[in-house]
Amino acid sequence: MSKEYNKSSTDINPEVSVVVPLLNEDESLRELAHQIDLALSPRFSYEVIFVDDGSMDESWIVIQKLAATDQRIRGIRFRRNYGKSTALQKGFDQVRGKYVATMDADLQDDPAEIPLMIDQLVSDDLDLVSGWKKVRHDPLSKTIPSRFFNKVTSMISGIDIHDFNCGLKVYRREVIDSLVIYGEMHRYIPVLAKWEGFEGVGEKIVQHHPRKYGKTKFGLSRFLNGFLDLVTLLFIHVYFQRPMHFFGSLGVGFIALGSIITGYLVFMRVFFEQYLSNRPLLQFGILLLVLGLQFFSVGFLGEMMNKARAKERNVNIREII
Repeated sequence: MSKEYNKSSTDINPEVSVVVPLLNEDESLRELAHQIDLALSPRFSYEVIFVDDGSMDESWIVIQKLAATDQRIRGIRFRRNYGKSTALQKGFDQVRGKYVATMDADLQDDPAEIPLMIDQLVSDDLDLVSGWKKVRHDPLSKTIPSRFFNKVTSMISGIDIHDFNCGLKVYRREVIDSLVIYGEMHRYIPVLAKWEGFEGVGEKIVQHHPRKYGKTKFGLSRFLNGFLDLVTLLFIHVYFQRPMHFFGSLGVGFIALGSIITGYLVFMRVFFEQYLSNRPLLQFGILLLVLGLQFFSVGFLGEMMNKARAKERNVNIREII
């Protein structure tokens, strides 16, 4: 029987919550739990939330045994694989700590970096600190696409960090409470945070160890999906609150072009008596007019929906005096 976890299940909230999404990492979990304890227990009270994203090995059995012997360890198990973003989001939904750390379960991230990242978060008054695997122990098939991806994302977002996809990050609790992560959006958490008003984004060079067990889950499809999600993210950010600016502009453009084409054809028919029944340009002009009206209508409906939901809009308030 599955166990339902509740944030209020204890009166004492830990200082740090560590969220660890995983898929088929049964060999590394015991060692990882031990490393986290060595890194955090001298300074912080903490909890570890392992999120099993539909593993086919004995990962969940290992998590159950760890949780049975250590009340600071908790677990969430999916019935199937949903992806890293969903695993992180469900882990975020359960955290109780003031600071939230995320890391991968493959032992390539070093838990000893977490206290140092929290120190940087506090001393520099940041909202989140992202790890930078400056020296990587990954195959070229993973590092080269990753560098290209990071460069493009930095240029588009205006955030000057080198490793958006590093799983090792530390956040203030209010940051993750303000975000909704889905698709491949876990790569863009610093971007999402900035767009939600959390400007304090820092970076720390972290150790990156060679993979000890198993094999990487990285593939070309994830790389391509990441870029598609970046395009989606930019579109939503720019046009979500003003859909008429996008759809209306397209609609007006199509209507204008369609009007020019049909006007020209009407002129040729009236003054030069040219037949239009065999002119494909006529059908094209009418098509542009219809598409223009449809795009304009979509933009108008989007504006009406935004107006209807204006009072429900989630706004991050810094303070009220």
